[in-house]
Amino acid sequence: MAGPRPVVMSGPSGAGKSTLLKKLLNEFDGVFGFSVSHTTRNPRPGEENGKDYHYVTREVMQAAIANGEFIENAEFSGNMYGTSKAAVQAVQAKNLICILDIDMQGVKNIKRTDLNPIYVSIQPPSMEILEKRLRDRKTESEESLQKRLHAAKVDMEISKEPGLFDVVIINDDLNIAYGKLKDALLEGGKKT
Repeated sequence: MAGPRPVVMSGPSGAGKSTLLKKLLNEFDGVFGFSVSHTTRNPRPGEENGKDYHYVTREVMQAAIANGEFIENAEFSGNMYGTSKAAVQAVQAKNLICILDIDMQGVKNIKRTDLNPIYVSIQPPSMEILEKRLRDRKTESEESLQKRLHAAKVDMEISKEPGLFDVVIINDDLNIAYGKLKDALLEGGKKT
């Protein structure tokens, strides 16, 4: 995996990762590229296959994992998610800095590979704010929401582990968080 260092972005659902990523990819079109993950969950309204995720069946995904085609994979709320080697190579082939949006299980898996990315954690200011953001989305059942909140609590604890992340950004104000993200990536990309 030659080329510029990839970036792993992690953080709980509702911390604002997707919003920050969209801003970054819009402003730096031609610099960063998004590695499209695979998932066995169904598309949400407005999501496109091949753009938001590669939507596949559990059988297809399990076979590809068994075949060694994935850098990392994890299961969340009964659905599988993962990053294929091909998805990262597709971005690197365009000479773009590859961004991977990965959960905490995935981060730990990537630490065991030779990918050598810059690790960035996006965190909410508090559990209360996170819960409000998730409730305002109105995309979750109460049970699913509680699962996400529990996962977020675990995520926020693990993100404090020394040395796990190169940068931890608290997303309280979107513009400030975005500024910190840009600084981290433009700086981090220079260090080898």
